[in-house]
Amino acid sequence: MAEDRFMVGGDEITFRVRSGETDGALAAAEVRMPAGGGPPVLHRHAPAEIYRVEAGELAIYVEDGGGEVVRHRVGPRGVMLIPGGRAHTIRNESAEEALAYVVYAPGAPIEGFARAAAELAAAGTPGMAEVVALAERHGIELTGPVPVPA
Repeated sequence: MAEDRFMVGGDEITFRVRSGETDGALAAAEVRMPAGGGPPVLHRHAPAEIYRVEAGELAIYVEDGGGEVVRHRVGPRGVMLIPGGRAHTIRNESAEEALAYVVYAPGAPIEGFARAAAELAAAGTPGMAEVVALAERHGIELTGPVPVPA
């Protein structure tokens, strides 16, 4: 079995439940995000995500039912659902590391992307075209920049 701990950008993702253990129904991971960490753009994919923040604080941007992206601050013991199909991103806008447990349902697309992104990064700093192509192969659409908090 491949290694379960990956670096995606500056974020460390450790899969605690692999999608193969659940017939693809879900995957669960521990995510350590340094200050300033997180995906650099909004994105959308079919799997839903549930975040439980254990330490630090995350800014979770999620598209609402009307298409507006809303910023949510989630601290320790806070839980946030990101419905599948909604543009979103997760950022650590604080000065401290954040730790969260995340469930992805279904799990295979996101776990597959994390593994592939870690392999791509290990080969050197990828160009944006490579990142976009990799995301598309895993059913992830990059939708645009993160809104500037008011």
